[in-house]
Amino acid sequence: MKLIRTTTILSAVLFLAACGGDQNQEQKKQTFEELGDQAEFREKHDEPREMEAEGSLGEMIQIKVEGQAAANAYAIMNEESKNYVLVFHEWWGLNDYVKEESDHWHQQLDGANMIALDLYDGKVATTRESAQQYMQSADQERIMSIIQGALAMIPADARIGTIGWCFGGGWSLKGAIAAGERAEACVMYYGMPVEDVEELKKLEADVLFIYGKQDKWINEEVANKFAENMKQTDEDVIIKGFDADHAFANPTQERYNEAAAKEANAIALNFLKGELLSDDDEMEEEGDED
Repeated sequence: MKLIRTTTILSAVLFLAACGGDQNQEQKKQTFEELGDQAEFREKHDEPREMEAEGSLGEMIQIKVEGQAAANAYAIMNEESKNYVLVFHEWWGLNDYVKEESDHWHQQLDGANMIALDLYDGKVATTRESAQQYMQSADQERIMSIIQGALAMIPADARIGTIGWCFGGGWSLKGAIAAGERAEACVMYYGMPVEDVEELKKLEADVLFIYGKQDKWINEEVANKFAENMKQTDEDVIIKGFDADHAFANPTQERYNEAAAKEANAIALNFLKGELLSDDDEMEEEGDED
């Protein structure tokens, strides 16, 4: 009986492998960087439209990186706020859209300090081909060193949030993990989550994961797996799916979905305010009572 049972199980495994093996390989493949090899994925990204020039609230700064060349960042600093948000750009690089987003979130989050990291060391893509090249050639260790450099310049008693889109969505999560106990909130717009549960267990921040239901890659399956993995951590994850495609929140893209973007941004704002600013509100209420 034992031999028969073993043989039956083995046959079933082989059958499933034959029927679904290729599909499983397809599902596993992918770091976000590897998606760049797919023509369909590249074509989902329209070359960014130019944005109307507006007065910037921040300025370019340099971040010290231990043992390496300094890194660049677009920063809006406010000495009166102990809230900091690390901003992670899409696969295009630190372009005007990301700087404008940093300005917007600074205003919406009561003057929080914003640091938009340049993960490409000065390179900004204007074509799909250059975006693919920059994303795939970006040194992962260099990016982590840039994040650590940014964290080192943030005061020890600061509350830190992260936000990112596309390529930067995944780095928003990695940045929150790197921030350790100072991390309060992480927002990911259609980014590839970390799958290593042991890495996720290092997370000290709640996560908001936003994706488009029409997205072939960062889809419901990815969201559900991330939710299951997060159950093994001490932090909460909020999953929000919208009837929209990849990059739906970026107004420089043809697939921009204004209604979905507004709703997603409102949810993200409430989430960040709740995680970052709630202590400020409590302090103000205590001050009023005095």
